[in-house]
Amino acid sequence: MTREKAPERPGAAPYEPHERHTRTDVDMNTLDALDAEILRSDIPDFRPGDTLKVHVKVIEGSRTRTQVFQGVVIRRQGSGARETFTVRKISFGVGVERTFPVHTPNIDKIEVATRGAVRRAKLYYLRDLRGKAAKIKERRETPTAS
Repeated sequence: MTREKAPERPGAAPYEPHERHTRTDVDMNTLDALDAEILRSDIPDFRPGDTLKVHVKVIEGSRTRTQVFQGVVIRRQGSGARETFTVRKISFGVGVERTFPVHTPNIDKIEVATRGAVRRAKLYYLRDLRGKAAKIKERRETPTAS
């Protein structure tokens, strides 16, 4: 049993899908402008494997203080205003991970303590390692010829 092809109708226009979920240029320009206001320019260049000191604003009652969270960046994901990074540290023998939005006003500043030499973008394998095995080699900066 073979199916025969339906005869083409003379003068029929080719099928074009409806334009349902299209955004106008005005909507996208507004969103881009809002994102540009949120983005911070004081964020240093860092990547997974680097050890960071993240100075976080903590509100306790009516007081505001700065708390330093130092650890290894195990991931950086997203882009623009929604970009986040996760820092892991060992506190009193317990692994602690904290995820921060890069452009949040709750972060006072970010300092890069050391640069790590890793070959992965996501360092989830560090969760299973203990002691010296979880140590990351320091990345050696190559001098730029100028």
